[in-house]
Amino acid sequence: MNTVDLHTLTGAYALGALSEHEAAEFSRHLAQCEACTQEVRELQETAARLALAVAEVPPADLRIRVMAALPEVRQLPPIRREATVVPLRRRARHRLPYLAAAACLVIAAVAGGLAVNARHDADQQRDRTVRAEEQAAAVSALMAAPDATFHTTAFKGGGSGTVVASKRRGQAAFLYHGLPALPSQRVYELWYSRNGTMVPAGLVQPGRSSGTMLLTGGPQGADGVGVTAEPPGGSSSPTSPPLGLLRV
Repeated sequence: MNTVDLHTLTGAYALGALSEHEAAEFSRHLAQCEACTQEVRELQETAARLALAVAEVPPADLRIRVMAALPEVRQLPPIRREATVVPLRRRARHRLPYLAAAACLVIAAVAGGLAVNARHDADQQRDRTVRAEEQAAAVSALMAAPDATFHTTAFKGGGSGTVVASKRRGQAAFLYHGLPALPSQRVYELWYSRNGTMVPAGLVQPGRSSGTMLLTGGPQGADGVGVTAEPPGGSSSPTSPPLGLLRV
C-alpha cells in the first residue's frame, strides 16, 4: 500500500472499519503524518456527534395525558346495602373487591380513549427511528468509502460543518454542529456549486443545532457546497450571502 492510498483511509480508520493489518499499517503512518492525525481526530469527534444526533427519545407525554384524564372518568355509583352494623375491619375487607373493580374500569376507560392516539404516536416514533437508522447506516457507509473526502469549515455567525463525499458512491452528506438558531422565517439551505451555478441540495431540519443529513443529488460535477439562510421551504436560488463554503 503506497502513501497516497494511506491518505484515503482516514474515514475508515476513524470508524474502525480497517482490518487488523491495515489498521496497524495506518497507525504507523499516523506517527509520521500530522495532517492525517488531525483529520482522524476530527472525524472521530464528528462520528460521536453523529451518534448523538440520530438518537431518538420515545414520547414522554403519554403518562401525563393519562393522569390528566383520570379526573374526567365517571366513578361507579355507590352500592346500596341494607343497614347492617358491620365491624370497620370487616367493611374494609368487603369493599376491597369493589374498589379494585372500580380502578380496573377507570384504567380501561382511559386506555380505551387513548389507545388510538398511543398507537399513532408509536407508529410515528417507529417510522422516525427507522429513517434515522437508515440514514445513519448510509452516512457510515459513505464515510468508509475508499474515495471518501472530508472537508470542514466554520460558519459565519457560529457553528461548523463537514461535507463527506464519495463520487464512486454518488453521495454526499453534511454533518453540522453548533449551528445558531435562525429566526422562524429562515432555514439553513445547502447548495451544490456546479460551474458557477448553485443547485439546491437540501434543507437542514429546523430547530436542530447539530446533526447529519444526506444531500439531495450526487457530488459529480460539483466543486463545492455552500450554506445560506433562506425562507421556509427553501429557495430555487440563494437569496443571501453564503454562511460557509466547503470543497467537494
